[in-house]
Amino acid sequence: MTSSITPTAKYVIHAKFEVNGIVEKPDVIGAIFGQTEGLFGPELDLKELQKNNRIGRIEVEVKTEHNKSYGTITVSSSLSKAATAILAAAIESVERVGPWEAKVQLEKIEDLREVKRRQIIRRAKEILKKWTFESVPETDEILREISDVLKPSEIVTYGPEQLPAGPDVDSAQSIIVVEGRADVHNLLRCGIKNVIAIEGAKIPETIVRLSKEKQVTVFLDGDRAGDLILKELLQTIDVKYVARAPPRKEVEELTCKEIMTALREKIPASDIRMKYARIHVPPKIIDIIENLKGTLEAVLLNDKLEILARVPVSELAEKLPGVEDVSTVVFDGIITQRLVDLAEDKGVKYLIGDKISELNRRPVKPRLLTFEDVAPESPAGV
Repeated sequence: MTSSITPTAKYVIHAKFEVNGIVEKPDVIGAIFGQTEGLFGPELDLKELQKNNRIGRIEVEVKTEHNKSYGTITVSSSLSKAATAILAAAIESVERVGPWEAKVQLEKIEDLREVKRRQIIRRAKEILKKWTFESVPETDEILREISDVLKPSEIVTYGPEQLPAGPDVDSAQSIIVVEGRADVHNLLRCGIKNVIAIEGAKIPETIVRLSKEKQVTVFLDGDRAGDLILKELLQTIDVKYVARAPPRKEVEELTCKEIMTALREKIPASDIRMKYARIHVPPKIIDIIENLKGTLEAVLLNDKLEILARVPVSELAEKLPGVEDVSTVVFDGIITQRLVDLAEDKGVKYLIGDKISELNRRPVKPRLLTFEDVAPESPAGV
């Protein structure tokens, strides 16, 4: 199993499955690739991820009993936490293997870095114990100082939600709001003690209250999940400054130098609020969006907002060039660079999708919007 883990792997997904029929390993692997293809665009395509060594081989163990098949699925990942969680959920969504019904259930996501940290700490204790016995009495004070450095950071719990925080949240005039406990730990490691975590998708009331009393800097991961959390924070609390980890990096994995650089280069929240302002579109577009959610389908419209075609998202790139007079494309999927280029060539004005992937180039037209970017307008056109 070790050979399936990529050298840069941070996590290992462990899942179990049950199939109402007799299957073999290739059947299960084929079902995973087949039923997850195209769900989240090329950034999370399993074949592309394997090709780029972002995930390891999909390891499957199968046993049969009473005309049923049971087993385990193991996949290593060097993706971020959020992307690894999406990958695990996608694997769990497999419903059939061959002609038979199947059920896949996530057992756990193993953090390889945590395992390695525990091994290092255990070995360090052994080294320190042996060193203590072999050292002369004069070195006792030095050993105590080294041990103090190795003590865990002093994370405290704050507010009725028991949020992970540093010890200076109450006394400081300003606070830094991060996403999770690991982020708090990393900032404490660098001597920053006025930090507190949201620890969840919903913004806690404690954070709302603190934002009214103190100057707030939010410090978030440099990924799509960080974008979504920032949008929610800007709409919920009084944010003064915004700091971000470098693209595709998480706050919990930054060095102290990277943390200090990010905080030094923080941006006034007022400068980026307009980026997250909702765009007003005709009510018909809102209705189409609501009807499309969860369908993995696309609707192509002309300037009069008349529906020209409705196609599966998986066929959108193939069908779009052949439909004339397309002005707006609304689809339940991810806006990729390929779709942007095709829409630009067709003279499409608006490309509206569930999410936007990381793009190499953004054209002037089409205008790129997500479902969350739009709101109903009084009749005036998009």
